[in-house]
Amino acid sequence: MNRSISKNAFMSLAAVIVAVIASASTALAQEEQPSQITIQGTALVTRSSKDQIPSNEASKSGGFLVGYSYQFNRWLGAEGNYGYSRNTQNYLTLSEPSSLQADFHEVTAALVGHIPVHVRSVRPYVLGGGGALVFDPTDKFIVTGAERQTRGAFVYGGGANFDITNNFGIRAEYRGLVFKVPDFALDRLNLDKFTHLAQPSIGFFFRF
Repeated sequence: MNRSISKNAFMSLAAVIVAVIASASTALAQEEQPSQITIQGTALVTRSSKDQIPSNEASKSGGFLVGYSYQFNRWLGAEGNYGYSRNTQNYLTLSEPSSLQADFHEVTAALVGHIPVHVRSVRPYVLGGGGALVFDPTDKFIVTGAERQTRGAFVYGGGANFDITNNFGIRAEYRGLVFKVPDFALDRLNLDKFTHLAQPSIGFFFRF
């Protein structure tokens, strides 16, 4: 009887020790991997502005987003991202319709709030920050006087990282960007109005 109790106590003690070591190892691994690189494919859907003249409608497009983030502690981090796409900005003016195809460059920085959940291998987060959007006309549509233009932007969003291993996993994210409709330095294309860009994305991350 005593031998059975001793054996059970030993097994219980061993289980507790293993659990403590495993928990400590997991916590240490998280603290030792504060950096993360992300590579994502994105869709870009811009809200149309058709309630006035001139009006604007941007074509839907796809692109990519790459980023680096650093986690300061369990709750807070920061990240920087660069994105690229190409779309067409369509305008209806008092004189005639105009279309400009432009390379779209997105450079943003944001604070990241990590949300603790009791779900293994899932790390949700929210983000908020700002940056710059660059609209660079291509040669597909020639509009006299159109120039490369940079617009400031507010960015917000959220998503989740799904760990496959300690260093690699899948990221699903939604980002929203608020900025002034580009006019490419042309008065006749100036709406003087803000618009919203929805940017859902999915991709991979690497932690180190």
